[in-house]
Amino acid sequence: METKRARFSRILMEDMFQVKAGETVAITSDLGTDRETIDAMAQAAMNAGAFPLVMYIPQAKKDGQAGMVDWPSEALTAALLKADVWIEANSVVILYSDIWETAMRDNKKLRYLIIAESTIDSLDRVFTGYKIADLKKLLLPLTNMAKKCNTVRITSTNGTDVSYDIDTNYTFDYDDGDFSMPKFGTAPGFVNIVPKLNSMNGRIVFDYLQHAELYNKVEFVMKDGVITEVAGDGAAQFKEYLSSWDDENMYKISHNMLGLNPKVHAITGELVEDERIWGGVDFGFGHTSAMDMPPFGQMAKSHFDGVVAKTSIYFDDIQITDNGEVCHEELRPLAESLLSATNV
Repeated sequence: METKRARFSRILMEDMFQVKAGETVAITSDLGTDRETIDAMAQAAMNAGAFPLVMYIPQAKKDGQAGMVDWPSEALTAALLKADVWIEANSVVILYSDIWETAMRDNKKLRYLIIAESTIDSLDRVFTGYKIADLKKLLLPLTNMAKKCNTVRITSTNGTDVSYDIDTNYTFDYDDGDFSMPKFGTAPGFVNIVPKLNSMNGRIVFDYLQHAELYNKVEFVMKDGVITEVAGDGAAQFKEYLSSWDDENMYKISHNMLGLNPKVHAITGELVEDERIWGGVDFGFGHTSAMDMPPFGQMAKSHFDGVVAKTSIYFDDIQITDNGEVCHEELRPLAESLLSATNV
């Protein structure tokens, strides 16, 4: 019987990346990484005829650009500039650092995916049990609808009520599990929107916030795209986290992900999984790449995310989801078909 690690790795390499013979599959990891999962991915790459290149690096003290002092940046960048595939599996992420920005900008063939420190149980839930084509049927029209609206509003019975405007100059993206072409890939099951600068206003009450305890209910008051107040259970500790960066851009909204992974229906504390919770949303803050927010991006020392489950989402006056369930008349049959075909 195929193990979870073997199943996840096979689907990742063969179905999602469609790895070809002779390609180089770079896998970055650190001392906080589950080595059995790394080995399984390397073996699956070899089974597909590719060359795995596993690189163990020091576990940095902080994510992103703040971790640069702890990594062998020149050697790591040089290797990634030559790879065909890069799977970032380190527990402290390189994402949005100079290493990542250089590799993504200059390696035009690179297919990248970040899974961070996800456990194999989480990876198995997020990446297996559904067909890429079925997920695409739902995410593509949702993305097109987002591009055509002017304002997105998100509410929840937990007290969240926040809105922002659309800027069509920014990147709209979705991940359905197809990583066969060069792209900035993350785990499947979402539509990502970069809000218009200075346009987000309202209140966000998180069901899970990175760098806070899972049981905390931290609240952000957003004014013109900036966190102006942190309140709720766990607020004092999170204020300390924010202020420790001494960077005003860490208070600014970066992106908003609409979660629709058909196998994710509960908050687990696994960020990569929770960001894709069915009918929920993720809000990211801090650094935004120039790829997503052209021409210059939003430079910040790091990036963090938080999740709100069971949301009601509106594109202008058109309701898309209701308390975590797809209710739009055109999208609902696609959602129901995807859910019914998913192996839970």
